[in-house]
Amino acid sequence: MSGVRIVVVDDHPVVRDGVRGMLDGQPDLHVVAEAADGDEAVAQVARHAPDLVLMDLRMPGSDGVAAIRTLARDHPGVRVLVLTTYDEDQDILRAVEAGAVGYLLKDTPREELFRAVRAAARGESVLAPAVTARLLGRLRTRVPDAPSERELEVLALVARGLTNRAVARSLAISEATVKTHLVHVFGKLGVDDRTAAVTVALERGLLTLDRPRP
Repeated sequence: MSGVRIVVVDDHPVVRDGVRGMLDGQPDLHVVAEAADGDEAVAQVARHAPDLVLMDLRMPGSDGVAAIRTLARDHPGVRVLVLTTYDEDQDILRAVEAGAVGYLLKDTPREELFRAVRAAARGESVLAPAVTARLLGRLRTRVPDAPSERELEVLALVARGLTNRAVARSLAISEATVKTHLVHVFGKLGVDDRTAAVTVALERGLLTLDRPRP
């Protein structure tokens, strides 16, 4: 089967039916399975090896964020695009940090949804305009703090010349998560690029060329 193979995850059967109907109406988009919670989503991905998971966040049992983390670890080639009604900062950040390549709201017009699904399947980042505005606003207003141990691990590998893909492979995380960690490091160090981040971290003693300080 050519085209994008998709697993739809939502705890509401009516929503799953509606999304399946829309996606299957496109010649290059194919829903191969559905799931009602995070655990079932992981099982369906293992069974069907899709290109993309369209993931709701808040569901009974295992939620979407937990499933995204598991998929990023165990099935790094599978992209996850969040489709939810929730646009709170905490939900957005948790999903992106867990490894989602995109975040859409359920009021997204169908043509935009189709474009987003295709882009996410190619590994491109896809964010609803309202979500982008909230993320940027949060990053601009948050008080800078020290980079976390994980962020410094990422930066240490960057300092050795590794690409985002190589960093992701080394730490068993997604490329989207690597990008998120770097964005956070840039904000905390007050810089705009990788080279400046490495330089400032070295100057502050947060990083050595071998490894981040414990």
